[in-house]
Amino acid sequence: MPSTTISDVRNAVQQYGALFLTLDSVKSALFYYVLWNYAVKAQRHLRARGITESLKDIQRWVSQQIVRLVLRLPSTRQKVASQMDKAKLDIENRLVPKGANVTRHLALPSEGKTLEWILQEMDKMDTEMGGPAEAWKQGKLSGAVYHGGDDLSKIIVAAYARYCVSNPLHPEVFPAIRKMEAEIVAMCLKMYRGPEGSAGAMTSGGTESIIMAVKTYRDWARDVKGIKEPEMIVPITAHAAFDKGASYMGIKVHTIPVNSATRQVDIKRVRRAINTNTIMLVGSCINFPDGNEDDIEALAALAKKYNIGLHVDCCLGSFIVPFLEPAGLAQGDSKGRYRLKPFDFSVEGVTSISCDTHKYGFAPKGTSVVMYRSAELRRYQYYVNPSWPGGVYASPSISGSRPGALIAGCWAVMQHMGTEGYLQSCREIVLATRTIADAITNDIPELYVLGDPPASVVAFGSKHPNVDALEVGDAMGKRGWHLNGLSEPKSVHIALTKLTVPLVDQFIADLKDSVREAKVSPSGKGSMVAVYGLGNSSAVGPEMVSQLASAFLDAMYKA
Repeated sequence: MPSTTISDVRNAVQQYGALFLTLDSVKSALFYYVLWNYAVKAQRHLRARGITESLKDIQRWVSQQIVRLVLRLPSTRQKVASQMDKAKLDIENRLVPKGANVTRHLALPSEGKTLEWILQEMDKMDTEMGGPAEAWKQGKLSGAVYHGGDDLSKIIVAAYARYCVSNPLHPEVFPAIRKMEAEIVAMCLKMYRGPEGSAGAMTSGGTESIIMAVKTYRDWARDVKGIKEPEMIVPITAHAAFDKGASYMGIKVHTIPVNSATRQVDIKRVRRAINTNTIMLVGSCINFPDGNEDDIEALAALAKKYNIGLHVDCCLGSFIVPFLEPAGLAQGDSKGRYRLKPFDFSVEGVTSISCDTHKYGFAPKGTSVVMYRSAELRRYQYYVNPSWPGGVYASPSISGSRPGALIAGCWAVMQHMGTEGYLQSCREIVLATRTIADAITNDIPELYVLGDPPASVVAFGSKHPNVDALEVGDAMGKRGWHLNGLSEPKSVHIALTKLTVPLVDQFIADLKDSVREAKVSPSGKGSMVAVYGLGNSSAVGPEMVSQLASAFLDAMYKA
């Protein structure tokens, strides 16, 4: 056996030393790589949020942690739990009927019931729940029911009856439904000036249309640009469905503030937020909170420059904004207010648009359209599984089976309304909206209109130190109005429909009375003040509101 020499030992030490140096180098490189990644992400976040907002985020986070620690103290936890239980019980009492006289159907009947019995039981349910089934026809509500008239209801019911078992998942079985769906998409593309080669698909509503667009850009960016950590940039006034879609799809969201006067997203801040992981920008025409339009042309220029998607959310604008120009309303009034700027596919850089047919299109609830500049982009929306044991599975959106009857109802309504019908409804609704906005501006000095809303929504806040806009909203609730409370800033909005058009004068009169009531004797106990006031009252407010919202959803399913 050969002996080990000093030279052998020296060589071995040098080899192992080199190996250790190599391992140390690898660990150091890995450490610096991770550190670099975090530094890049922090720099991008700082650019998007700005120093002031980032410091506010940190302060808010620290405050929340302190408050949560305090809430863990037995005495505090018991007090908060008692208050929350009381609030949850109040929610449940408002939604779920109580008493021994309430009939409950918690199991299948042993024998089937007749149509006559079913209709009688529905009448009884309406009475138990506090009113007739068609109380909404009084018109004192914001959005919610986009009723086109009794004639349209009859058309929808007839279409539904004819195609009640149809399912577009099987186009060879229901070829007429397939044809109607394709024609609905084609009509919407024409309304929104889709170029040759543009394409679209139907969904169950605006939320699904938006989620599908988010999914499309995520998959497009991964395939075409190799982006594995996608980010998107949205105005703070964009619909919550964008945050929902980002949450589902694992996408980081940069939320950008809007100008306090114009209510348009800050374009400079959008530009700063764009980086190599950005997959899409978002603009609204019109936004849900205050009914204003973002600067779509400026957003489109950025999208084109950086080769990223731009989705324009027209779910609420739907069958209003495309008809403002032919109705002669796009230029606004003589004072330059309420002007609509270009927003559709005629703006180069706009790559997708969502439009709810079940809003101002008056189609049955559960129908919307998402449109793309090209069929190639639309393919990223699809889900295809070629190796499933049940056969090749392919669907254009989240749903597999879909109610073809809703598609038939949508097609029938669009055929019945036609261009002239939508022009007329656009004029009526928009002029009524502007009448309310003018009245607030000219005749109610305590309030102000947020921005210059060009379409069907007007939001008002308070500029009087002794008038809380949410108190005004609660006072309107006492007068039978169902309006939407908003935050940032505290305000209230109404989305006008054909139902509210005849009630404009009553709305203005009630609003004046409500302002006087809120100024003289504020209660501080209304639902708007309670919910939205809580959300802004402390660092832990949003968490409390989240608990109340979850309690509301729980109560929805309590039989």
